[in-house]
Amino acid sequence: MPSVVITGAARGLGYGFMQYFSAQGWTVFGLVRRNKAETEAKVEKEGLKNVTIFEADVQDAPALQKAAEGVSKITGGKLDIMINNAASLAPNYRWENLDEIPTAVLEEELTDAYRVNVIGVIFGTNAFLPLIRAGSMKKVITLATGMADLDLTNELDVTSAAAYSISKTATNMVVAKYNASYGKSEGILFLALSPGMVDTGMNGDAETEQAQKGMQKMITSFAKYAPHFKGPITVEESISAMVDVITKATPESLGGGFVSHHGDKNWL
Repeated sequence: MPSVVITGAARGLGYGFMQYFSAQGWTVFGLVRRNKAETEAKVEKEGLKNVTIFEADVQDAPALQKAAEGVSKITGGKLDIMINNAASLAPNYRWENLDEIPTAVLEEELTDAYRVNVIGVIFGTNAFLPLIRAGSMKKVITLATGMADLDLTNELDVTSAAAYSISKTATNMVVAKYNASYGKSEGILFLALSPGMVDTGMNGDAETEQAQKGMQKMITSFAKYAPHFKGPITVEESISAMVDVITKATPESLGGGFVSHHGDKNWL
């Protein structure tokens, strides 16, 4: 029975991944930052099978190592896929330009985003890499965002989600560095994969006039970039598309890459 570890599994895409892989009969491990009992109760209520929840903040290397040891005991020391889903979205000033964000808030949001989206991905990957090496599929997937694409940002003048975008751009380099280390030499797939614009219920609102202008600017830009775009897709639609990319991807085809749920650079 194949196995998968998912960070940030309490809600949104993380929980959606647990639902999907559980339905496929996989052995599923969900890592949550807190409220383990609450997530376990939700899993039991919804009848998810073969799911084990561990409490481990991705910023806490010892907790991640302990979780990896717990997974290893259940799987016999191996793991097929790891999905680095946990992320800091820096929600307080999503629509403002960098110079419009109060200095103290900007520093805090950049620091938090970097700790989770960059250092947390490294800590998590390091903890589970020995199990991935012993697995059959050998895939480490890190959720990315089209907002980290330099060409898209420059072409459409995308100024929103500054802290999140900046940190996720660094995350893409983390993925590339792991690929450079172990992609060719050990046949492990390291891939940065964007889920598209997804309605997770955590997108936040533009409450100020300034924020509303920023949101409208982004919507206008997206309409120009992708005339077919009708709005955010569902968690289920995103996961179905991402799983298709994950299934087909190999170290030779997409190792160290940064692609969308379409398997290319079409981010919407």
